[in-house]
Amino acid sequence: MGRTGTTRRRAFMATGAAAAAVLTGCSDRPAAETRTSGPAGDPARAEKALRRRLAATSGSLRDHYDATIAQHPALAGRLTPLRTAVAAHVTALGGTPPVALTAPVPTVPAQALASLASAEKRAFEAHAAALDEAPPELARLLASVAAAGATHVYLLTNGASR
Repeated sequence: MGRTGTTRRRAFMATGAAAAAVLTGCSDRPAAETRTSGPAGDPARAEKALRRRLAATSGSLRDHYDATIAQHPALAGRLTPLRTAVAAHVTALGGTPPVALTAPVPTVPAQALASLASAEKRAFEAHAAALDEAPPELARLLASVAAAGATHVYLLTNGASR
């Protein structure tokens, strides 16, 4: 007599199908409309503008890490790996030169970490929000960058005992 119910293989197949649907960029809008929603309907220019905007967001975050590490050298061991990842995101998105941080870094280390976590959250939300307007290749990159940002927020807020 054969098996009934959900087997592990069927569960994996269903999960794979759901993941494939997510990765193909399900949207209410047609693909052509999604990719031409930029400057003058030119998909290449729209992608370039989107990359530039998101690289600036990540660049600002990278600079926030630099300022925090400079203000709190004792946190450098904890923050340098996260800063390195953010710098890699900036490069992957097209790069941006360092800029001066507009807000001062808090003088209390715990507040400085909270400020960084807040900046990470704003950045990953911006990357996640841009998924809808990004072409597939860029959308995959943005999803990875947003996931990394969410992980950084977790590490900054829940790793306080380190």
